[in-house]
Parts: sequence; structure tokens; C-alpha cells
Amino acid sequence: MAELTDAELRKELLELGYQPGPITATTRKVYIKKLGCLRAEVAAARRRGCGAPPSPGRSPARPQQASPPPQRSGFSLGRDTPRQQPAGKAKGFERFLSQFLLLATLLLLLLFLGILLAKMSSGWLDRREESFHLLPVDCDEKTDKFCQSKQRELVLSMLQELYTYLSIQAGNFECGNPEQLRSKCIWVSEAREHLVNITGGSPQRFEDALLWILNSNKDLGIRLRGRDLVGEVSRVEEVFCLESAHPQMGLGCRFRRAVVTAITTLFLFFWGLLSLWGILLLLRYRWRKREEEEQAMYEMVKSIIAVVQDHYKEWERNLERYPYVGIYHVRDSLIPPQSRKKMKRVWERAVDFLASNESRIQTESHRVGGEDMLVWRWTQPSYLSDSEH
Repeated sequence: MAELTDAELRKELLELGYQPGPITATTRKVYIKKLGCLRAEVAAARRRGCGAPPSPGRSPARPQQASPPPQRSGFSLGRDTPRQQPAGKAKGFERFLSQFLLLATLLLLLLFLGILLAKMSSGWLDRREESFHLLPVDCDEKTDKFCQSKQRELVLSMLQELYTYLSIQAGNFECGNPEQLRSKCIWVSEAREHLVNITGGSPQRFEDALLWILNSNKDLGIRLRGRDLVGEVSRVEEVFCLESAHPQMGLGCRFRRAVVTAITTLFLFFWGLLSLWGILLLLRYRWRKREEEEQAMYEMVKSIIAVVQDHYKEWERNLERYPYVGIYHVRDSLIPPQSRKKMKRVWERAVDFLASNESRIQTESHRVGGEDMLVWRWTQPSYLSDSEH
């Protein structure tokens, strides 16, 4: 029988009423052995049919019937492979995640363009606001003498010049710092000297401008800093440096800053998107490996059931010494030595599956050769025993 091809072996098993599973290099020996047993049973049945009639009181032997069709409820009633769990949920999640990542990529591109346009337009809006709303003046409706005096005009003029000077210095510091400034917060002595030279006013006017900023409850675009550069100042004597809240930058500088901001944001989103793609590929790989491992486990379960049942039938014919077979003996007969390390997880899952889902195979512990060993015993259903004997 060893010269039979897989197709011929399957054909003969089907003709003899046996429904075989997949015939592989691992299960071929089992099915060849099964074919020999079936041939012997057919030959014995033919001899009984041609012999003497049955004696009184003995019921005639029932004719052998074809094997029942494969059941779909697992291993309780047949040998066929249990139905695998559908992977519809996993594949649906995979399709949803792929569509989400594609949409996120498109949104990322639109976000990059939006950030670039927003940064470019913000500079123009700031300059327009500087032209029309540079310093909010709310003294037009007031009637006090201070707001109507020449001193008010001088103070506002100095504030205008101070705002322009500080915004230019802050813009230069933000755009490469060509003047090698140590900070965009200008020392109060340096700002005083500049304004006195430009406006021709006295240092007292500069002090009045600082006092105006301290007493104003509106944002004039000028920040007064103390020595710690963090806390707020409450007196003119505490002012250490002055800083512009609205740096004045050129078109090229605004464009470079917009590009840098957009690229930084794009880089962060890109890594986030790349991480999601990596997670998706890892999940797909794990799902595929899990399906392959589960399929191999079901094939191993079928092979184990066939070996244990055949061993039990041979024991009934006095061809085996014990009605049970060692678990590791079954493993060694089904898995070649070079594949046992690779198939270790598949074997362990198949053993656990049989322990929890197969009622016809019972796990026992026996002392064989002076050592305790776990064995499998085939527990034949009673109705099958009545039909065969």
C-alpha cells in the first residue's frame, strides 16, 4: 500500500466508507494503516457472509453501513475539522482602519496648506492693525486738562516711537538676529537713550510714557519686565527691560517661520500616521499567523484522534498490549524531530483543545516502564459498541 498515491489512497478509503481528512506527509502513514484495517474488516465480513448460517439465539451480523456524513458540531460525533471562528470582525476593523488612515493623510495635507496660508496672512493682518489700531486712545471724550494738553501729545508720540522701535528689534531677534541681540527684551537704559535721540524729548517724558503703560488697562503692545523677567512690575523704578508683544517681521521671515511651523506640525502628524500604519501592518500579520496556527492546530487534532482510535481498535483485536497510548508517543509519530520545536505551540494548543472539547479521548496517568506517563485512552460510545459486537 505504500506505493499508492494520495489520490488513490483517498479513493479507496472513500470506497470503503471512510471519510479521510487532508492527506499530508504527516498523516499518510495513519491513513495507510487505516486502509489496511478496513480491508481486513471487509475480508472478514465476506468470509462470515459465505460461511455457515448463524446459530439459534444469535442475532445475525448487521451489514456494515457507510460512515455517516460529517457532522458540523465539532468532535463530539465525528472526525471532521471543527468549524473555525469567522474573521469577519477582524477584516472589518482592518478595512475601517485603512480608510481612516487614508482620510487622515488627506486631512494632513490640507492642514499643512492651511497652516502655511494662516501664518502668511497673520503678518499682513498684524501690520494693518498696527497702522489703524496702534495705540488705543480713549481721551477724545474726556474733559480733563491732562488729556487735552501738549504733554499728552508728546507722551503718545514717544509711545508710538517706542512701540515701533521695540517691534523692529523683536522682529530682528526672531528673524535670525542679525544685530546679535542677547534678548528681544531691550534694556530700559538703551530704550531711553534711543527715544531721547530720535524724538528730542527729555528722559522725564520717557518716564511718563512708562507710567502711562503701567496705568493703562489696555494692551498697548509693550511689555514691561523686571529683573526676573517673569513677574509683573508695579512701579517705574522696577522696570528692567521692555519687550514688544507684536514683533515686526518681513515677508521672507514670515514665510520661513510659516514653513518651519508647518513642517514641524507635518512631521509630528507624519510620525503619528506612520505609527498607525505600523500598528495596522502588525495587526494584519498577527491575524494571518493566528489563522495559520489555528488551521494547523485543527489538522493536528484530527490526526491525534485518528491515531488514538486506531490504537484502541488494534487493542480490541489483540494487536496492541495496552488500550491506551502515550501522549508523547503520539506526538513523536506525527511530528518529525526537526519540526517539533516549530510545531510546539501547535501541539500544545491541540492537546488543550482535546482536553476541553473531545469527550471520546480521556487523559490518564499510567506507570509504563517504571515511569509515570500521561496517556490517552479512546472512550468508545456505547451505541457504537453494540453495533460492532
